[in-house]
Amino acid sequence: MRIGELAKATGATARALRHYEQAGLVFSERAPNGYRVYDERAVVRVRNIRYLLAAGLTLDDVRVFLPCLDGDVTTAPPSDKGIRVAVERLAVLDERIAAQTAVRDRLQAALRQADSDRIRPVA
Repeated sequence: MRIGELAKATGATARALRHYEQAGLVFSERAPNGYRVYDERAVVRVRNIRYLLAAGLTLDDVRVFLPCLDGDVTTAPPSDKGIRVAVERLAVLDERIAAQTAVRDRLQAALRQADSDRIRPVA
């Protein structure tokens, strides 16, 4: 199938598919006219890549899951390395959430202060 067909079948954009290919996660052959041609199995692989990305992993993280990208990653038993990658990614996400929460709390406090300054009676 051509790149547009794969994009339609998976919900990915053609640009994303080229990016996955450049990252070594998806493979294609070239037709005589130069178009990328993907195997039917690429549909499952791309859906799995998108599933892992939606779970918060990066493309580099997804590489760890290469051996199981052609199957059902949602039911496959996780490898020790896969669990390590997921735990590390979760720690990064937790750090980012904590930093964003701190920023939100400071902004919220500043807004409360500004609001209370505005309604103070003038002496």
